[in-house]
Amino acid sequence: MAVFMDLNITYTTDKKRLRSVIETAAHLGYSTVAINYVVDLQQKKQVSSSVFPGKSRPIKVLNRLTVVASDPSHFRPNAEYKAYDLVAVYPTTEKLFHAACMTFDVDIICVAVIEKQPFFFKRSPINGAIERGVFFEISYTPAIRDSTMRRYTIANAISLMETCKGKNVIVTSGAEKPLELRGPYDIANLGLLFGLSEGDGKAAISTNCRAVHLHGETRKTALGIVHTMKKDQPLTERQEEEHAPVSKRAKIETV
Repeated sequence: MAVFMDLNITYTTDKKRLRSVIETAAHLGYSTVAINYVVDLQQKKQVSSSVFPGKSRPIKVLNRLTVVASDPSHFRPNAEYKAYDLVAVYPTTEKLFHAACMTFDVDIICVAVIEKQPFFFKRSPINGAIERGVFFEISYTPAIRDSTMRRYTIANAISLMETCKGKNVIVTSGAEKPLELRGPYDIANLGLLFGLSEGDGKAAISTNCRAVHLHGETRKTALGIVHTMKKDQPLTERQEEEHAPVSKRAKIETV
């Protein structure tokens, strides 16, 4: 059975409305949601991960930080970033998009959905992000709110899919109200409109989201990777005879 996640529930200071959104997500069948804090680097808020009781079943609530970056200096990971389960970046220029794909220590790269993508996606940086285990995010709520933003969302999503071939993509809501949420299977079908295959559409709200969560846990805890290689030892004369072909070994024995 697939485990569905929505990794973008927009934070609001209205606790009652936020609770209602989370409960609606649980009722629709999501097992995990992430509260998204979009920051301007002047105000950083932290919350702890917890299990939030929904109407139909317990639902796990993660915290996510999204940094809107218009300059390389805007993204400077520090100890405070580790307080969040997920870290995302919204690059506004092609140069920053390339840096986000190749060097930024993030889990998610946000794709524009409320405006026309200001640059073309290139295969090299996107492949670099895929190799690093970073995922690209498409949010569907703007497409519900406005017909113009719907065109931007679909056009930008299709442009991304043509380059990444549906790999490492997650689809999230970005919901601010309960009525903006849609069920997991509705979103999987919506993925077809974004250029995803049926399998990739389902993965974009299940297995890919799980991979993002695991990537975030690794980012917070892993200090490094040790790679070891077995070094071949020089063979002794006796070992050379044992490893020699049968025909050569027969000649040696005859001599």
